[in-house]
Amino acid sequence: MGPKALCVALSIVAAGCDGGSGTPASPPKSASGVKQTSVDVSVSASGLTVEQENVGDRLMQDNTAGSIKHLYVISPFSGDVLIYSTVKGKVTSSGKRLTPTTVAAIDGEFVDLDLMGVPVVIGGRYHRTSEVLQDDGTYGNSIDYLFWWDVHGRYHQHYISGGAIVHVSDQPLPVGRVIINLENR
Repeated sequence: MGPKALCVALSIVAAGCDGGSGTPASPPKSASGVKQTSVDVSVSASGLTVEQENVGDRLMQDNTAGSIKHLYVISPFSGDVLIYSTVKGKVTSSGKRLTPTTVAAIDGEFVDLDLMGVPVVIGGRYHRTSEVLQDDGTYGNSIDYLFWWDVHGRYHQHYISGGAIVHVSDQPLPVGRVIINLENR
C-alpha cells in the first residue's frame, strides 16, 4: 500500500473514532435532522416518578392476599360482555415462567460461572442467563392467553382473538347483559 492509500485508510478509520480525546460523540440525529433530546422528570417526595409509583401500586394490589378481581371480555363490535368471571388474586399471561427459558451452555456443559449473566439455580445447579427476573418475580412475556382461578377455585384460560377487549377490575362493573357468566354454575 502506497503512502497516499495509507493516508486515506487512516482518515477513514479516524473518522469513525472520537480520536481518543474522550469527547462524547454527537447525539443521534434522524434523516430529517431532528436530534435526540431529553427532559428532566419531576419526582414525588418519595423520589419516584408517577409511573414508578403506579407500577409499585399495581404490584402491591396484585399481590394482596385474598384479593378478588372481576374479569370482563367485551365485544369490540357490539359492546356486549361476552364473558364475566371473578378472579382470585390476578390474571396471568401464559408466557410467564418461574425459570428463564435460556441458560448459557457449550457442548451440553454449562459455562464457567465467572462469565457474564444473571445466576439462577435450576435443578440444584447454578447456571447463568441473560434473562432478567421481572418485578413480579417471574420470567417471560405477556399475553398468548390469560389464565386465572375464580373465587370458587375453578381454573379458566382465555385466548385473545378477534379484537376482544379484556377488562380486569377490583370492583364489579354495572353491565346490563353478560352472554357467558362463569359464576352461574
